[in-house]
Amino acid sequence: MSTLNYDFFYDWVQTHLNIRLGAYKEKQLNRRIQTIMRQSGAASLEEYSDLIYGDEGIKKQFLDYITINVTEFFRNKDLFETFEELLITDLSMKFDKISIWSAACSIGAEPYSLAMIIDRNNLPLKQNILATDIDETILQRAKTGTFKESELKNVSLFDRTHYFNKEADRYVLNAHIRDMVDFKKHDLVLDEFRPNLHVIVCRNVTIYFKNEVKEDIYRRMSRALVKGGLLFTGATETIYQPEQFGLKKVSSFIYEKMS
Repeated sequence: MSTLNYDFFYDWVQTHLNIRLGAYKEKQLNRRIQTIMRQSGAASLEEYSDLIYGDEGIKKQFLDYITINVTEFFRNKDLFETFEELLITDLSMKFDKISIWSAACSIGAEPYSLAMIIDRNNLPLKQNILATDIDETILQRAKTGTFKESELKNVSLFDRTHYFNKEADRYVLNAHIRDMVDFKKHDLVLDEFRPNLHVIVCRNVTIYFKNEVKEDIYRRMSRALVKGGLLFTGATETIYQPEQFGLKKVSSFIYEKMS
């Protein structure tokens, strides 16, 4: 295969799809682009861009494949238990009501996990949990609140019994929990962040970004938090020198906004 023109393709995707591929780590991303391009039958990225432009099915396939959608309920359960304890013992003592953003939410397992925590602990929300992702297709699935049994492996018997209804081989969240979450399309790199948040949960996505982009995201997330608010990151996303972002570490992968 001839050398692929990634510069052209990155520019084309930003112009036509409003996604900044240059923010992602190149080697990983380029391998994914090559794989999905070959599956389409295109011999070059110029040809592939024409296919994406002219075929909604190929466009959807590209967007679904290029965005990372790996998630589960209460991922890293021990970390989630610590986070829940902080919500109960710390955050709810400091604020009458809390605003929560679940960034890069994928199929919705994470914001729905947060909704169950809020509900069973009777914590007051200022507004519905904001759940965002760059992938509109995955957001449509998330809104259904429908999951396979394998996706519920970390869900306790209490939560499974109280919050899910089994329908054939699927588990469907009850309407009360679904209605606690608002799903919206959002690009972490290009879009503005909602201000005055008390909690931001952004897990297992910044590992795919270049360091300078990742640092910019953390800086903007810190600005979006109120003083005393919490940022919860993924289990491979330690923030070194969190003070440079106005944060301090309060537990593994959990940071508090200081100023």
